Amino acid sequence: MHAYIKMRMEQSSPTIPIHYNYLIQSAIYAALPVDTASHLHNKGFIAGNRSFRLFSFSRLIGKFIFDSKKSTIAFPEETLLVVTSPDADFFLPLINNLLTRNCLRLGKSVFNVEEVRFDRQLAEDDTLTIRTLSPVVSYSTLLRPEGGKYTCYYQPGEKDFERLISANLVKKYEAFHGHQPPDGEVRLRPLDRPRLHVTTYKGTVVKGYTCRIKLNGPRELLQMALDAGVGSKGSQGYGCVEKAGRILKACNN
Repeated sequence: MHAYIKMRMEQSSPTIPIHYNYLIQSAIYAALPVDTASHLHNKGFIAGNRSFRLFSFSRLIGKFIFDSKKSTIAFPEETLLVVTSPDADFFLPLINNLLTRNCLRLGKSVFNVEEVRFDRQLAEDDTLTIRTLSPVVSYSTLLRPEGGKYTCYYQPGEKDFERLISANLVKKYEAFHGHQPPDGEVRLRPLDRPRLHVTTYKGTVVKGYTCRIKLNGPRELLQMALDAGVGSKGSQGYGCVEKAGRILKACNN
């Protein structure tokens, strides 16, 4: 499920940090019932020794003003936030709360919610073209020969990027449904030049890529990609995707 949340930043609100993912994540948890937020944050959905939150969200989409000296950003006009999840128990209370409160607080800044639109996007067969709404992250943690660890990030078009994305979707499916998905891997092909985004989440540098991507694989895994996001760190604001061309319809309706 996708929710397209149209908001407007209050004129009296202070600007927000350019790396605002944690603020949105915190606002999402704050908008959930306490028991739901606690369970999701502390446990989530389990597959083997992995835990997944199974939601993702986009960057704030709209005209913005960037203050390079302060590394802050403001949105003088309407802005759009997209939240996705396969879990109705997460989705419905979140949206109900946003509509009841009519606002979303990002730190000390207030965004008034003007409209929320649901969009049930379906993977209808074994081929799907998606557009990234926040950077897709694919990485491995490796050991240095001299000791210590380092993070190796992969980009669309690399074999390890595809391998890890496919394996991640299998685990997400297993965590949500409680059983293995149909056999088959997900193949990915970037349709335009991937754009690198270097962001920071709670002081940690994260590298991800945005572009249009063509997916081929079991329909069930493609559906999980649409609903739960593509790649790692979805609940931190990475890997949010939609069917190509969908956001224009949501904005113009």
